[in-house]
Amino acid sequence: MARPLRVEYPGAYYHIINRGNAGENIFNSVRDREKFFEYLEKAVERFSIIVHTYSYLTSKLMKP
Repeated sequence: MARPLRVEYPGAYYHIINRGNAGENIFNSVRDREKFFEYLEKAVERFSIIVHTYSYLTSKLMKP
């Protein structure tokens, strides 16, 4: 069964989360993390969004 459509309206704040399966990291290396932030920067520019705050948490050490 499909999930219900997300309610969207102008001026709304949205909480976005990325989480790995079974507590795994979503980035395998520092470069993966850097690339994610490059993509985020492009999305901010493309869609004129404002990122008010973010938190980057990791449960395990990443490979350089």
